[in-house]
Amino acid sequence: MDVSRGSALVLLGVGLVVATMAVGAATAPDRSVGGVDASTPTPTPADGTATPDGSDGETPTEAPLPESPRTLVGVQGGWVTHGSVLGYDGGSVEWRNTQADGYFEVTRLDNGTVLAAFANESSEECGDIPAPCARTGYRIIEPGSGEIRSEYSFPVREITNREVHAADPTGNGGIVFTDMDEERIAIVENGTVVWEWHASSFYEAPEDPTSRDWLHINDVDTIGDGRFLVSVRNANQILVVERGEGVVEVVNEDTGTSDANCLTDTRLYDADGDGDVRCGDPSVIKEQHNPQWLGNGAVLVADSENDRVVELHRTENGSWEPAWIVDGLHWPRDADRLPNGNTLITDSLGKRVIEVNPEGKVVWSVATDDDVTSGPGIPYEADRLPYGEFAGSYDDGNETPSDGNGTVGPTKTPLPRMNGSGSLGGPTGGGIPLLSLAVAGIQGSVAQVPFWFRETHLAVSVLGLVLVLVGGVDHLRATRDRPLIGGE
Repeated sequence: MDVSRGSALVLLGVGLVVATMAVGAATAPDRSVGGVDASTPTPTPADGTATPDGSDGETPTEAPLPESPRTLVGVQGGWVTHGSVLGYDGGSVEWRNTQADGYFEVTRLDNGTVLAAFANESSEECGDIPAPCARTGYRIIEPGSGEIRSEYSFPVREITNREVHAADPTGNGGIVFTDMDEERIAIVENGTVVWEWHASSFYEAPEDPTSRDWLHINDVDTIGDGRFLVSVRNANQILVVERGEGVVEVVNEDTGTSDANCLTDTRLYDADGDGDVRCGDPSVIKEQHNPQWLGNGAVLVADSENDRVVELHRTENGSWEPAWIVDGLHWPRDADRLPNGNTLITDSLGKRVIEVNPEGKVVWSVATDDDVTSGPGIPYEADRLPYGEFAGSYDDGNETPSDGNGTVGPTKTPLPRMNGSGSLGGPTGGGIPLLSLAVAGIQGSVAQVPFWFRETHLAVSVLGLVLVLVGGVDHLRATRDRPLIGGE
């Protein structure tokens, strides 16, 4: 029996979809890596000081992973749905809190409680904003029970691109947080804002900063007394901001060649219409998240839209250049250098948290979508305990822990710095703009979509579905027009 053209198209379309899914599943990254027996050399800091374990750095020392590494993870869920704070003991969830639509940065404080940035999509506590509104801020959570001990939050008109993504102790009893609604960072002490820095003092601003996703300030870390590291996502830049001084350094300063990149999608605002805005080179970092100051002119960054983690070093002329890269990730949004020289990475659309050694080899991992009760399970940020994300000082190379409680981290030497690159074997680069946006939307909305689903899988699947539809229509037409056998 001959197969009609329509039937052939249907079979080809179904075959393409089945084949691309099968190949995707077969070539997906292994997210089941444990860390019990893994170890890696500890590199020497670039300034020649002792390595974190106290050796002289001439002979690399083994830095074994603990049998059950303890890790704190903030899970955004989907696009601010089904959020969680997860406390891992090894690869198992020890405790959780699911009392927010989205959780973001999480930090263990010196007293053992957890500071967590959060957002809820619907609230009746709206102040001057018509109800219902969204509400966002930070919470103090009791680990183990997951009980919320206290909260600082405020209403916003809607949740999208207005969340508080980060909060960090200042070291003197305050909490500094990001506010994407008003594009500012602010310090709260005893429930009251005592200081704030508005990005409109540095960037061209719309008349109402809350009217659009203008800068998308998504991270702030304490890196000294009154000194903060600030991530300005839409400008591809990281700032050092000082109380009383304002911006004192820009990582990925504008060279005048990338302004058009930052003016797409109504992002940066060109107030005077001359086409000139503060925009960093997207080949250095593009729409980054959660930078970590390593000290001595080095910063580790989740280079999100370039699907990689990059360590940038300040050059002699003051510019910043990549010195260490791990690619093959899927929209990473956090990277923390650990004292043993490894790097803890939150691979958001890979729906996993991994630890890699200096060569980029995965030595530990957990799959966060396996550990949530519902929703897509997209992680935002992770801290390895007991270290957290402590940072090097901006001016003298001595540690100032980002937990801000006056105690130096596990070492008194700068965090290890790297040179070189590694790869996790996945696609590299920023993807295909429209397809990448579509994949991100699907990953954040449909829990059943596998973590390895990428632009290629979407494109081939759409092609397969088109062939099925065209073939089906062609087959129906052929059946309708076929002459009856044997007459009427």
